[in-house]
Amino acid sequence: MAEENNTPAAAPQDAAPASNDAPQQGGGGYQGGGRGRGGPGGGGGGRGRGGPGGNRGGRDGNRGGRRDDRRGGQDDGGEELIEKLVHINRVSKTVKGGKRFGFAALVVVGDGKGRVGFGHGKAREVPEAISKATAAAKKAMVRVPLKEGRTLHHDVNGHFGAGRVTVRSAPQGTGIIAGGPMRAIFESLGVADVVTKSVGTSNPYNMIRATFEALNNQTSPKSVAQRRGKKIADLLGRGHGADAQTAAAEAAAVTE
Repeated sequence: MAEENNTPAAAPQDAAPASNDAPQQGGGGYQGGGRGRGGPGGGGGGRGRGGPGGNRGGRDGNRGGRRDDRRGGQDDGGEELIEKLVHINRVSKTVKGGKRFGFAALVVVGDGKGRVGFGHGKAREVPEAISKATAAAKKAMVRVPLKEGRTLHHDVNGHFGAGRVTVRSAPQGTGIIAGGPMRAIFESLGVADVVTKSVGTSNPYNMIRATFEALNNQTSPKSVAQRRGKKIADLLGRGHGADAQTAAAEAAAVTE
């Protein structure tokens, strides 16, 4: 009877080496090619997708750069604007599952040199609502003529809904005598001396709209002279009862 040999067979010496295409445990994963998907830690190629920690190749990898370029904000020609947040209100919308809360922002924007506007924006978060309102205010800016760059040319009234406002020009050193939303408008507009009075509602939306109606009715001696075909000195001399030299000096000081 033959004796059994329990000695394990030796491994063949001429075994083929591991292929370079096989995955490595210690190094990186597969390199994704074509439309395939790369392994963990590898980089993608073509239209494939790299593994976690790798780079997405092909068209997917370039898409992120274009999105970042679109998000970049454009400047307003280097113009410095004054932004005033007037009012923040929490609003709610009733839907099937309950109530959905958001925020409404009222913003006034001006350049401090005779241009001002207001905007309203709503969003789920406060910063987004403010940015929407600011963008709307920049699009709705209007030009208001100023006397000597510090006050209005004449007194004017404005009303919107239940809000009624009176805006009066003031001598130098008076300051801004206004409260609440109206103060934000004149600070953004660049007015240094003005006297205002609000009668009726205290709703900031109606107060701002009434104030803007009054500012839109503001006229300057230059525009009136052009409309009537006269000289600015003739208008100022007749209205104030001044002599010709004083009227000419005041007319030369009028810039808009």
